[in-house]
Amino acid sequence: MTQSPQSDRASVRRWRPLRLATWLVVLIMPATAMAQTVTRAQVMAALPALDATAKQQVANGAVPGLAIAVVFDDQVVFSKGYGLRQAGKPDAVTPDTVFQIASMSKPVSSTIVAALVSKGLVSWDSRIADIDPSFRLHDAYPTAELTVRDLFVHRSGLPGVAGNELEDIGYDRGEILHRLALVPASSSFRAVYSYSNFGLTEGAVAAAKPTSKSWEQVADDFLYRPLAMASTSSRYADFVRRGNRASLHVKIDGKWVVLQRQPDAQAPAGGVSSSVRDLAQWLRLELADGKFNGKPLIAAKALAETHEPQIGRGTNPVTGAAAFYALGWNVEFGRHGLTWGHAGAFSVGARSLVTLYPKAKLGIVLLANTFPTGVPEGIADEFADQAFDGKPGKDWITPWNEAYSGLLGAAAKQAKARYAAPPATPTPALVDAAYVGHYANAYIGEATVSARNHVLTVRLGPGGKRIYTLRHFDRDAYICFPDPESPDVPAGVNFTIGPDGKATAITIDQLNDVGLGTLQREND
Repeated sequence: MTQSPQSDRASVRRWRPLRLATWLVVLIMPATAMAQTVTRAQVMAALPALDATAKQQVANGAVPGLAIAVVFDDQVVFSKGYGLRQAGKPDAVTPDTVFQIASMSKPVSSTIVAALVSKGLVSWDSRIADIDPSFRLHDAYPTAELTVRDLFVHRSGLPGVAGNELEDIGYDRGEILHRLALVPASSSFRAVYSYSNFGLTEGAVAAAKPTSKSWEQVADDFLYRPLAMASTSSRYADFVRRGNRASLHVKIDGKWVVLQRQPDAQAPAGGVSSSVRDLAQWLRLELADGKFNGKPLIAAKALAETHEPQIGRGTNPVTGAAAFYALGWNVEFGRHGLTWGHAGAFSVGARSLVTLYPKAKLGIVLLANTFPTGVPEGIADEFADQAFDGKPGKDWITPWNEAYSGLLGAAAKQAKARYAAPPATPTPALVDAAYVGHYANAYIGEATVSARNHVLTVRLGPGGKRIYTLRHFDRDAYICFPDPESPDVPAGVNFTIGPDGKATAITIDQLNDVGLGTLQREND
């Protein structure tokens, strides 16, 4: 469904200032940051150092496994695997090893929507109310005006974490998207960038509606099959069927621990699995302005729009590059000029990165099977220095490792400090019967608190399959350890007691990021 000419004109007026701002940024960048010339000889000369660094990072235990591909001038000039698919087992990573690429799925999904736009099936400025009228935001005006573009830019006003907690306790995509209507906006509509997995997921799902096919089928039909990406899928079931696949790892007490992540609910935002051999074909398409093997696959204009900066993100915290967000892509103006890119991470053990230098027709993709680590960014930045400058630059791996470690470190330290020990003289809990019962709210759904041998548990989500075991802290305050990848990080669970001495509500900190983690007691 297309928009009216009046809507199109409004869209042009709305976006012109942002595009002008983009050009102003380009004009004021230093000349050294604009230079982006590189020869094939320079790229090839940089590959031995790339190979050596990757080997070193596996050898020193930074990552269990790693895969890298480099594309230059529409050719795959490097494709190699390092280390192990799963720590402790002999199977080696190869260019065909399939990894879960986490949020690097976002630019892949942006390319798929660009293909739909290219075919005239949808527009980036199609209103969600027109193509997916069942979707609602909390407020009426944003619901009526929200577009595919807004959701891919992360500027809908939806809090970035909204829906993540519902996925954690087992709800499927349809139910999560439906419940987003209950989440109050965290900012004015189109005013603030707030990175949202389920916001972008809705943008992709809505864009696929005119085809009458599922998002997963659209991904197959419009990108994976045309590029012969035979090992790529947006379905978790396909990933687990691959014989040559990488496991997810985190390091606990100095040892690699294998975990799992089923991301189907947010497949467009984080559910793609692929190999560097396949992803290299996608890089070729991006760098060739929508052509593949010399033939147009996606209209250049539709694809180019995905790379246009739409909203500012400040500066890159490690490199200092001016940073923007486009449609599912990070756009930066740094020391080697313009880049399009995106990182991906699962805290249960995945890392990925794509970085493209479009003027130089150069791109690199890196996949790793652990978290936290800045190895992909560090290797990519060191390779860029070698390729563009013809010599090694600074050590980029160390600051990137520090940046990723800090993503979880601060919050974990705060939680540990808060619940390090109960008060010196804690107030005893009430009798178990005061807390036992059924609680609910429209967003989280139902929660059942039960007791056995004086241990309280909370069951949540569909069928009550998600279980939090509670440990008493002080009077009506308990703690639990809800994250399997961070088993030593506590979260608070607090009961509100009524005049009859029984709990009237339960607040679960783990589910309270958008302020909807308090559930009221239902009549027992």
